[in-house]
Amino acid sequence: MADALADAVAAIAREAAAMAHARSATDFARSEKIDGSPVCQVDLDVDAMLRARLSALLPDAGWLSEETADAPDRLSRERVWVVDPIDGTRDYIRGRPGWAVSIALVEHGRPTIGVLDAPARGEIWRATAGGGATLNGASIHVGGRVDFPGSRVPTDSLPKVDRDLVAVEKPNSIALRIAMVAADRADLVATLRWGNEWDIAAAVLIAAEAGAAVSDALGAPLRFNKPDPRAFGVLASTPGIHAAAVERLSDRAKVILAA
Repeated sequence: MADALADAVAAIAREAAAMAHARSATDFARSEKIDGSPVCQVDLDVDAMLRARLSALLPDAGWLSEETADAPDRLSRERVWVVDPIDGTRDYIRGRPGWAVSIALVEHGRPTIGVLDAPARGEIWRATAGGGATLNGASIHVGGRVDFPGSRVPTDSLPKVDRDLVAVEKPNSIALRIAMVAADRADLVATLRWGNEWDIAAAVLIAAEAGAAVSDALGAPLRFNKPDPRAFGVLASTPGIHAAAVERLSDRAKVILAA
């Protein structure tokens, strides 16, 4: 049953991704939200399509999406769709490939199905709770790095305090960056800001099922479908460097939280 549901979710994600990809070169409307983040008409259209299709798949499930006004009734639901119709909108608008459709099914606060469909990269990432993670149908596993210095991090630049790390490709989508850890394309992804559940829910499951250690920026477990659907940062890494990463981030995290 779980595999059949995951297959259905992946098919819906594939349809949504194909729709977004087909419109990526068209003259779609775009604007900025109050917080300065970009949004475009394709975001909204994909969101509407996903809500219709996923709600038909599980009529009893709640809904939490970047592009839909939040409704408190989701808190009373055992299952909730947590969706970002286009994670990495900046790359999408600029014609770059670092974006993905992100869908997670959350049950009792934990993701049980996660799908990232990145058509411009030719990548379909999937995971089910207890069932492992795949990229384009092949099983993926986190790397075995145990030494923090030299860890690969998806970034455009490294702060002076992190010069002992190695910069690798950085898609705009945080979900895809987390997935890179799952596939041993990176050793560490970390953010130090308040982030939204829809950005990370699917990718967190993919990384965890691939064997990664995943937490918030302070090392605490992540929970989903909370009244305030945010977490302070995300940290995904090989298990062998997770504690060192938390230690490296702790002072900066405390300064940000105290501000």
